Parts: sequence; structure tokens; C-alpha cells
Amino acid sequence: MSGEPVIDVHGLTKSFGDKRVVDHFDIEVPRGAIYGFLGPNGSGKTTTIRMLCGLLTPDEGEGTCLGFDVRREAGRIKEQVGYMTQKFSYYEDLSIRENLDFVARMYRLDRRRERVDAALRDLGLADRQKQLAGSLSGGWKQRLALAACLLHEPQLLLLDEPTAGVDPKARRDFWDEIRRLAAQGVTVLVSTHYMDEAIQCDFISYIAYGRKLIDGRSAEIPSMIGLVTYRVSGPDISALEAELRKEDGVEQVARFGSVLHVSGTDREKLDAVVEAYRKRGTHQWVEKTSELEEAFIYLMAGARDNFARDAA
Repeated sequence: MSGEPVIDVHGLTKSFGDKRVVDHFDIEVPRGAIYGFLGPNGSGKTTTIRMLCGLLTPDEGEGTCLGFDVRREAGRIKEQVGYMTQKFSYYEDLSIRENLDFVARMYRLDRRRERVDAALRDLGLADRQKQLAGSLSGGWKQRLALAACLLHEPQLLLLDEPTAGVDPKARRDFWDEIRRLAAQGVTVLVSTHYMDEAIQCDFISYIAYGRKLIDGRSAEIPSMIGLVTYRVSGPDISALEAELRKEDGVEQVARFGSVLHVSGTDREKLDAVVEAYRKRGTHQWVEKTSELEEAFIYLMAGARDNFARDAA
């Protein structure tokens, strides 16, 4: 992950009607990185990805993707990007092989049969190559979509919620393939709202309602926010949760099964609360390292819906 960034854009903005969907977005993605877009549905992730790959022209902003200007050279960007959409978009009445061969023809690729054979082999699709796409499960459709994205050997993969609706094993298999591609020098930009996927990214950008809240290396995000977190276990956790939400110094209480994660950014105030509750002797309080999930919940609690704001 060195040299010139694969993506380097500043101030990207896009509105639809009177609603600003992406609001002055900046991002710099190193070559060979797995870069995660993390945010809720409707946060502007898909619109941003489409601007980056040349499918949408920004209303404002500038920058480059793969060295090409995102406003003036969209066609050149499309030639070198693999874009996997949220919704399966291949022909359900064609077989796996027929779909891949069709995509290869659309790109006017040389060595078409060789490329299709390689894609079938690399994605574990060879034994199912004659199966109709419409009969595939979500996980196998996902593999087909990824294989189609890779036929033209793109330098950059843009994956928009690629594992939505597939089972946990299919998600793990998919991420094994993504890591293999990144190791080969392919840069991957992936949008997700799954925490177990976010932690597999080298970098993360948190997006909420069109605005970037924070970005950086995945492991450094919680410390950038400055969250201090305690893990609390014991009886009647629901009543304790309601009580803690009223305490000065407690900025966040998140329920994880039968335990609470209690967080704040002012250590002195939070520690005072913890000490008072420890004296009761009813619950166990253990300080823990703040992780991405606590950071995400904290950031989202302070974000405002752009539609609600505009309507207010």
C-alpha cells in the first residue's frame, strides 16, 4: 500500500431534487488496500460509489480514480473498475458460464474462453457452470457476480453491500476471496453495515446521511474518538441500563446480549459513575478496549438525518 492513491477525491457532492445525498465527501484510498464504507442504509454510500466509478457525475467536487478525472474521464474509469451492485443483475435464464461469456463479449475481451474458464475455476464455479443463474442461492449468485466483475482484470473493485442477504459461511468465503485479491494488488472499496466485515478492512470511512464522520485505519478509529468503555454484567441488566442512561458522564449504553457496554469520552466523569456503582456490589464492571462497534454506535447517535434536517 504505497505510491500514488488509487482514489483521491475532494468535496464530492450530489443532490437529487432538493435533497443533498452526498455532502462534500473526501476520500483517499491507497493501492492494494481494502477500504470499508460503513454506515446505515440511506447514508449515501451507493451514490458515492457510483460517482467514483463514473456512473454519476458529481454536482461539485473534483479528484481522480485510477489516475483519471472523475468528472471528465468517466469512460476511462469504467474500463478499469469492477463494480458489484447490491442487487443481482445478471440473466437468471442463462447458465453461470453463459452469463460470464456474455460479460466477456460485452467487454470485447480477448482470450474469452480462457478468461471464463479461469473465473469459473478461481471462484469455485466450475462444477456448477451449467446451472441456471436463477436457481442459485444467494451465496452462489454472489460468487457469479464477483467472477463477472473480475473478467476484465480490473485494478479496482467497488463492492456495494456485496454480502447482504447471504449466509454467514458464504460471507466468510467471500471475504477470503477479497483478501486474496488484495494480496495480489487489487484495491477494494466495499460498503457494508456488518461489523464483522468492517474489522476486516484496512481502512474505514464512517458515513451518515451524506457526510463523512471520520476515517482512518480500522484499528485506530475508537482511539481517534477517545471512547472509554466498561463491560457490565450482573442481574436485572435492563433496569441498570435505564438508570445509567440518566448519568452525567455516560454518553452511551449499548446492550450486547446479557451485558452492557458503557462508554464516554470524559474519563474522569465516567470513572466517577463507575466507582459509585461498584460500591453497590451488585454488578461486575471491567474496563475494556473500545472497538469499532462502540465507535459506530457513538458516531451514529450524534448524526442527523439529512432528510429530517431539511424538512425541519
